[in-house]
Amino acid sequence: MQGFINYILSLGGMVFVPIVLILVALLFRLSFLKSIKAGVTAGVGFLGMNLVVGVVVQYLNPAVDIMVKRFGLNLNVIDVGSGTASGVGYATAVGALVIPVIFVLNIVLLLLRVTKTMNIDIYNYWHYSITGSIVYLMTGSLIFGLVGAMFHAAFCLISADFTAKRVQNIIGIDGISICQGYGASTVPLFYLLECLYNKIPFMKNKKIDSQFIQKKFGMIGDPVIIGIVLGILFSLLAGYGLKDALNLVIAVVGIMILFPRMIKIIVEGLLPISDAAKKFFNKYFHGKEFYIGMDSAVTLGHPTTISVGIILIPIMILIAAILPGNTVLPLADLPFAPFFICMATVIHKGDMLRTLISSIINMVIVLLIASYFAPYFTQMAVDGKLGLTQGDAKISALAVGNVFDWIITQFMRFGIIGIGWLLAVTAGAVYYNRKKALTD
Repeated sequence: MQGFINYILSLGGMVFVPIVLILVALLFRLSFLKSIKAGVTAGVGFLGMNLVVGVVVQYLNPAVDIMVKRFGLNLNVIDVGSGTASGVGYATAVGALVIPVIFVLNIVLLLLRVTKTMNIDIYNYWHYSITGSIVYLMTGSLIFGLVGAMFHAAFCLISADFTAKRVQNIIGIDGISICQGYGASTVPLFYLLECLYNKIPFMKNKKIDSQFIQKKFGMIGDPVIIGIVLGILFSLLAGYGLKDALNLVIAVVGIMILFPRMIKIIVEGLLPISDAAKKFFNKYFHGKEFYIGMDSAVTLGHPTTISVGIILIPIMILIAAILPGNTVLPLADLPFAPFFICMATVIHKGDMLRTLISSIINMVIVLLIASYFAPYFTQMAVDGKLGLTQGDAKISALAVGNVFDWIITQFMRFGIIGIGWLLAVTAGAVYYNRKKALTD
């Protein structure tokens, strides 16, 4: 079983996601050739995203490294990044069982009408593996570890249902939701902050997005101009000379332009599957609404997410330097800041000011939780014999700074009583979701 899972995961998202999408399309009675085209088109979109991410790593990482040194950060826990974290998650005893267990759980919850989302983002089940593995280390019980992973998955499905309509409006495609293990976990915080912002007079009736900036200040709000400004800012912070600065500016502008283009290609692949799904459910389930659960990556094309995400990188370095209780040195996950705040854009309807404030608050929480889990994450890496640590060195990842992880692990410390409390929280969330799901 572990060998098969490892083989599937080794295909990578660029291959694995299209295969899953093709199978889903065939399930929804889309023709064979149209299913192939839809899945491969989405795969090409993810390929394009990976290429853009490569640009981020190539040009932003060196600038980030210089900024870290200039800020004089001497933190003792290294951020090894989400990619490494996924490997750590799947290398554990819990990780080996998570994919089949969570998949079956999702089917059961669909049949019980607890959720409307079918999570096909199977690669990102590793977020649930992290939760389950930490519970396993805390309690010594494999069963409790799997239960913890299942609660994380359930919370993400409920979150996906809650935000589905607004996600669909932001992306421009019906029938999908975001259930990725990290993105979904940020929804409660961003929603609470959105309710707070709506009570603040100067924020209540004002929306500051890219369209507002363009209308107010003309070309200043254009993604190209924003990219130029951000590139210059990064160059100044890194102390770059003219040559390196020009390269960085072009790279940042490229990110601003290319990310939305790649998302459009992904959406182009998803549209026929979405249409087929609607017809399928109308025919066989009497019009009942279901969503295809996707990676939060499909939301990254929004200009607010990209702009705020890039702005957030130097801010995160500063926060890490001054935040009491933080031990994590942000490194590998820094260039991927847009992934950490994409649901803020969804909740705040693209408002840049709200998204920036919420993102800063969220990253404070991320750093504290990632610091708290560092000993457990390090032990998981050691147990998995991945060769990521030497001596007493500790590692973590910003993606491990997951609110759902922390909540579930704290409840699971109490064993059966904790499970009872989590069931009550789940039931309450389902009830609230049905009454107040986000719409526009």
